[in-house]
Amino acid sequence: MGTPDYRYIAVEGPIGVGTTSLAGMLAQDIGGEVLFEEVRSNPFLPEFYKNREKNAFNAQLSFLVSRCRQLKHAAGAGAGKNLFKHRVVADYMMEKDRIFAELNLNQPEFELYNDVYGLMSVDVARPDLVIFLTAQTETLVQRVKKRGSEFEVGITEEYIEEVNQAYHRFFFRYESGPMLQVNTNDIDFVNNKEDFRKLLDKISSPVKGREFFNPLGSV
Repeated sequence: MGTPDYRYIAVEGPIGVGTTSLAGMLAQDIGGEVLFEEVRSNPFLPEFYKNREKNAFNAQLSFLVSRCRQLKHAAGAGAGKNLFKHRVVADYMMEKDRIFAELNLNQPEFELYNDVYGLMSVDVARPDLVIFLTAQTETLVQRVKKRGSEFEVGITEEYIEEVNQAYHRFFFRYESGPMLQVNTNDIDFVNNKEDFRKLLDKISSPVKGREFFNPLGSV
Protein backbone atom coordinates (compact mmCIF):
# COMPACT_ATOMS: atom_id res chain seq x y z
CA MET A 1 0.00 0.00 0.00
CA GLY A 2 1.32 3.43 -0.84
CA THR A 3 0.69 5.43 2.31
CA PRO A 4 2.13 8.53 3.92
CA ASP A 5 4.94 7.82 6.37
CA TYR A 6 2.75 6.87 9.30
CA ARG A 7 5.04 5.28 11.87
CA TYR A 8 2.27 4.66 14.40
CA ILE A 9 -1.35 4.08 13.42
CA ALA A 10 -3.91 3.52 16.18
CA VAL A 11 -7.23 1.86 15.37
CA GLU A 12 -9.76 2.85 18.02
CA GLY A 13 -13.41 2.38 18.80
CA PRO A 14 -15.90 0.88 21.25
CA ILE A 15 -16.39 -2.76 22.17
CA GLY A 16 -17.33 -4.91 19.19
CA VAL A 17 -16.54 -2.40 16.45
CA GLY A 18 -13.66 -4.41 14.94
CA THR A 19 -10.47 -2.61 15.97
CA THR A 20 -8.42 -5.78 16.47
CA SER A 21 -9.32 -7.27 13.10
CA LEU A 22 -8.60 -4.07 11.20
CA ALA A 23 -5.31 -3.41 13.02
CA GLY A 24 -4.06 -6.85 12.07
CA MET A 25 -5.05 -6.40 8.44
CA LEU A 26 -3.44 -2.97 8.19
CA ALA A 27 -0.21 -4.14 9.78
CA GLN A 28 0.02 -7.00 7.33
CA ASP A 29 -0.67 -4.71 4.37
CA ILE A 30 1.97 -2.09 5.29
CA GLY A 31 4.51 -4.58 6.62
CA GLY A 32 4.43 -3.20 10.15
CA GLU A 33 4.38 -4.59 13.66
CA VAL A 34 0.94 -5.10 15.16
CA LEU A 35 0.19 -4.38 18.81
CA PHE A 36 -2.88 -6.04 20.25
CA GLU A 37 -4.21 -4.86 23.57
CA GLU A 38 -3.57 -7.44 26.29
CA VAL A 39 -7.19 -7.70 27.36
CA ARG A 40 -7.30 -11.35 28.37
CA SER A 41 -4.25 -11.01 30.62
CA ASN A 42 -6.06 -8.53 32.86
CA PRO A 43 -6.92 -10.66 35.93
CA PHE A 44 -9.49 -8.17 37.22
CA LEU A 45 -11.64 -7.88 34.10
CA PRO A 46 -14.00 -10.85 34.60
CA GLU A 47 -14.87 -9.61 38.08
CA PHE A 48 -15.24 -6.07 36.73
CA TYR A 49 -18.03 -7.18 34.39
CA LYS A 50 -19.78 -8.80 37.36
CA ASN A 51 -19.45 -5.77 39.65
CA ARG A 52 -18.18 -2.56 38.04
CA GLU A 53 -18.28 -0.40 41.14
CA LYS A 54 -16.25 -2.82 43.25
CA ASN A 55 -13.63 -3.87 40.71
CA ALA A 56 -13.18 -0.91 38.33
CA PHE A 57 -10.10 0.61 39.97
CA ASN A 58 -8.01 -2.58 39.94
CA ALA A 59 -9.00 -3.37 36.37
CA GLN A 60 -8.17 0.16 35.25
CA LEU A 61 -4.72 0.23 36.85
CA SER A 62 -3.91 -3.14 35.32
CA PHE A 63 -4.80 -1.81 31.86
CA LEU A 64 -2.81 1.37 32.45
CA VAL A 65 0.37 -0.54 33.32
CA SER A 66 -0.07 -2.92 30.40
CA ARG A 67 -0.70 -0.19 27.81
CA CYS A 68 2.21 1.98 28.96
CA ARG A 69 4.61 -0.96 29.03
CA GLN A 70 3.60 -2.22 25.61
CA LEU A 71 3.81 1.14 23.81
CA LYS A 72 7.12 2.10 25.41
CA HIS A 73 8.59 -1.27 24.53
CA ALA A 74 7.46 -0.91 20.91
CA ALA A 75 9.09 2.51 20.65
CA GLY A 76 12.35 1.20 22.08
CA ALA A 77 14.73 2.69 24.59
CA GLY A 78 15.74 6.22 23.76
CA ALA A 79 13.41 6.48 20.79
CA GLY A 80 11.77 9.58 22.21
CA LYS A 81 8.19 10.75 22.20
CA ASN A 82 6.29 10.32 18.93
CA LEU A 83 9.12 8.30 17.36
CA PHE A 84 9.01 4.64 16.32
CA LYS A 85 11.92 2.99 14.55
CA HIS A 86 9.52 0.91 12.46
CA ARG A 87 5.88 0.99 11.47
CA VAL A 88 3.44 0.02 14.18
CA VAL A 89 -0.33 -0.52 14.01
CA ALA A 90 -2.10 -0.87 17.38
CA ASP A 91 -5.70 -1.70 18.18
CA TYR A 92 -5.69 0.99 20.88
CA MET A 93 -4.13 4.32 21.84
CA MET A 94 -2.88 5.43 25.24
CA GLU A 95 -5.65 8.00 25.67
CA LYS A 96 -8.16 5.15 25.58
CA ASP A 97 -7.28 4.42 29.16
CA ARG A 98 -8.75 7.70 30.38
CA ILE A 99 -11.98 7.15 28.44
CA PHE A 100 -12.72 4.09 30.54
CA ALA A 101 -11.35 5.61 33.73
CA GLU A 102 -13.71 8.58 33.50
CA LEU A 103 -16.59 6.23 32.76
CA ASN A 104 -16.02 3.69 35.53
CA LEU A 105 -14.18 5.28 38.48
CA ASN A 106 -15.67 7.36 41.26
CA GLN A 107 -14.20 10.82 41.91
CA PRO A 108 -11.55 9.90 44.55
CA GLU A 109 -10.46 6.89 42.48
CA PHE A 110 -10.25 8.97 39.32
CA GLU A 111 -8.15 11.65 41.01
CA LEU A 112 -5.65 9.04 42.20
CA TYR A 113 -5.73 7.29 38.83
CA ASN A 114 -5.10 10.62 37.08
CA ASP A 115 -1.96 11.21 39.14
CA VAL A 116 -0.65 7.75 38.27
CA TYR A 117 -1.58 8.21 34.62
CA GLY A 118 0.36 11.46 34.45
CA LEU A 119 3.50 9.82 35.80
CA MET A 120 3.31 6.67 33.69
CA SER A 121 2.30 8.16 30.35
CA VAL A 122 5.30 10.50 30.08
CA ASP A 123 7.02 9.94 26.71
CA VAL A 124 4.39 7.50 25.45
CA ALA A 125 4.18 8.07 21.70
CA ARG A 126 1.12 9.68 20.15
CA PRO A 127 -0.29 8.19 16.94
CA ASP A 128 0.54 9.75 13.59
CA LEU A 129 -2.96 8.70 12.55
CA VAL A 130 -5.99 7.57 14.53
CA ILE A 131 -8.67 5.56 12.74
CA PHE A 132 -11.82 5.85 14.85
CA LEU A 133 -14.31 3.11 13.98
CA THR A 134 -17.94 3.84 14.81
CA ALA A 135 -21.19 1.91 14.77
CA GLN A 136 -24.63 2.13 16.31
CA THR A 137 -24.97 0.43 19.68
CA GLU A 138 -27.36 -2.15 18.23
CA THR A 139 -24.70 -3.13 15.70
CA LEU A 140 -22.05 -3.42 18.40
CA VAL A 141 -24.27 -5.64 20.54
CA GLN A 142 -24.94 -7.94 17.58
CA ARG A 143 -21.22 -8.23 16.79
CA VAL A 144 -20.30 -9.02 20.39
CA LYS A 145 -22.96 -11.73 20.52
CA LYS A 146 -21.87 -13.13 17.14
CA ARG A 147 -18.27 -13.67 18.20
CA GLY A 148 -19.52 -15.51 21.29
CA SER A 149 -16.53 -14.95 23.53
CA GLU A 150 -16.93 -16.39 27.04
CA PHE A 151 -14.76 -13.51 28.20
CA GLU A 152 -17.48 -11.03 27.20
CA VAL A 153 -20.49 -12.82 28.65
CA GLY A 154 -20.84 -10.23 31.43
CA ILE A 155 -21.00 -7.23 29.09
CA THR A 156 -24.48 -5.70 29.06
CA GLU A 157 -26.12 -3.72 26.29
CA GLU A 158 -26.35 -0.77 28.68
CA TYR A 159 -22.60 -0.82 29.25
CA ILE A 160 -21.87 -1.00 25.52
CA GLU A 161 -24.09 2.05 25.03
CA GLU A 162 -22.21 3.93 27.77
CA VAL A 163 -18.88 3.07 26.20
CA ASN A 164 -20.11 4.04 22.74
CA GLN A 165 -21.23 7.46 23.96
CA ALA A 166 -17.97 7.97 25.89
CA TYR A 167 -15.95 7.35 22.72
CA HIS A 168 -17.99 9.87 20.76
CA ARG A 169 -17.55 12.50 23.48
CA PHE A 170 -13.80 11.92 23.54
CA PHE A 171 -13.26 12.08 19.79
CA PHE A 172 -15.59 15.03 19.39
CA ARG A 173 -12.91 17.10 21.14
CA TYR A 174 -9.85 15.16 19.95
CA GLU A 175 -7.22 17.51 18.53
CA SER A 176 -3.94 15.68 19.18
CA GLY A 177 -3.35 14.70 15.55
CA PRO A 178 -4.94 13.47 12.32
CA MET A 179 -8.09 11.42 12.87
CA LEU A 180 -10.23 9.53 10.38
CA GLN A 181 -13.71 8.61 11.62
CA VAL A 182 -15.10 5.56 9.79
CA ASN A 183 -18.75 4.51 9.88
CA THR A 184 -18.71 0.69 10.00
CA ASN A 185 -22.44 0.02 10.32
CA ASP A 186 -22.78 -1.32 6.79
CA ILE A 187 -19.28 -2.50 5.89
CA ASP A 188 -17.22 -5.59 6.66
CA PHE A 189 -13.44 -5.19 6.41
CA VAL A 190 -12.77 -8.83 7.26
CA ASN A 191 -15.08 -10.60 4.82
CA ASN A 192 -15.26 -8.05 2.02
CA LYS A 193 -11.99 -7.15 0.32
CA GLU A 194 -13.59 -4.21 -1.48
CA ASP A 195 -14.47 -2.55 1.84
CA PHE A 196 -10.87 -2.92 2.99
CA ARG A 197 -9.55 -1.60 -0.32
CA LYS A 198 -11.70 1.52 -0.03
CA LEU A 199 -10.18 2.27 3.36
CA LEU A 200 -6.66 1.71 2.04
CA ASP A 201 -7.40 4.11 -0.81
CA LYS A 202 -8.66 6.69 1.68
CA ILE A 203 -5.53 6.65 3.85
CA SER A 204 -3.15 6.49 0.88
CA SER A 205 -3.30 10.29 0.98
CA PRO A 206 -2.48 12.21 4.16
CA VAL A 207 -5.39 12.68 6.55
CA LYS A 208 -5.53 16.31 7.61
CA GLY A 209 -7.17 17.21 10.90
CA ARG A 210 -10.52 15.48 11.36
CA GLU A 211 -11.94 13.63 8.36
CA PHE A 212 -14.97 11.38 7.94
CA PHE A 213 -15.31 8.25 5.84
CA ASN A 214 -18.77 6.84 5.21
CA PRO A 215 -18.38 4.24 2.41
CA LEU A 216 -21.31 2.60 0.66
CA GLY A 217 -22.27 -0.56 2.48
CA SER A 218 -21.55 -4.12 1.40
CA VAL A 219 -23.63 -5.83 4.11
